[in-house]
Amino acid sequence: MDSEEKKNMEQPKILLLDDDFSLIKRFIDGDESVFSELVKRHKDKVRNIIYLTLSNNEMVDDIAQEVFITVYHNLKNFRFESQFTTWLYRITINKCKDYLRKKNIRKIFLPLQEEEPVFENINEDSDIKQIVRNAVAALPDKLRIPIVLKDLEGFSYQEIAESMQCEIGTVKSRIFRGREALKKILRPLEKELME
Repeated sequence: MDSEEKKNMEQPKILLLDDDFSLIKRFIDGDESVFSELVKRHKDKVRNIIYLTLSNNEMVDDIAQEVFITVYHNLKNFRFESQFTTWLYRITINKCKDYLRKKNIRKIFLPLQEEEPVFENINEDSDIKQIVRNAVAALPDKLRIPIVLKDLEGFSYQEIAESMQCEIGTVKSRIFRGREALKKILRPLEKELME
């Protein structure tokens, strides 16, 4: 057995797999080319979370880019204590919150305008998905984010709690309250939705 075969046998198996942890390890060891593989694997999920959280198609790519720039600059500090996706989605949620915070601050300095109705001109040709997206967008941030992660993205309560850095009980409570608020928003549209 030559020294190369012996070296390969001594390496932990996880480094031989093409999973997130092994890609991160290779990145930390200096192979920055693997970062594009991490982006490729996770960009669609990140974009979905951003879109569903903000209901703003124009900002999805900009915020996704910010997310991956942050990941790139901090990946060498990843501690392997949780799944990479939990860490990635926490960064994504924080970037969405930052955007919403800045947007709300900008509103303070804008002239007062009449509030736009959440649902405008609903007719028979309305897209049900868009109606639901509008309803989700009308929720306050602390209810909208867990609803998006649980009901639209299929995250577990544990994953949501880790991503939002709060207790599972808090997540469950917010999801319950978010669903109740959605029912109230959608109740006047029940006839259109059921047709």
